[in-house]
Amino acid sequence: MTEPAIKVVAMPSDTNPDGDMFGGWIISMMDLAGYLTARKIARRKVVTVAFDNIIFHTPVFVGDCLECYTEVEKIGHTSITLKIEAFVERKNSAIDAEKEKVTEGRFVFVAIDSDRKATAIAT
Repeated sequence: MTEPAIKVVAMPSDTNPDGDMFGGWIISMMDLAGYLTARKIARRKVVTVAFDNIIFHTPVFVGDCLECYTEVEKIGHTSITLKIEAFVERKNSAIDAEKEKVTEGRFVFVAIDSDRKATAIAT
């Protein structure tokens, strides 16, 4: 496994009434990880234009460390499609414990210019 695009600890302020992390928070973290990767590839501003195939496998709990990994699926003229997988290191797990995949999905980013219009990805 490569290095994660981001790592963040799940905090109580982002839970639902049952104590699990909101799915929207997890998607937001995945979007942020994708943004960081897409910006590095495009070497300019990027915006999220779509996401799909979001699958929640297991819940994330307060204190878990969420790690988001990105993989380029496609680079077009103005867009970048990424597969993003989110894993957790459980709060009380051993140092060498295996990470658990909790969520995955596909995100599409578009490079934009100063007028916020789609523009070619810098090469």
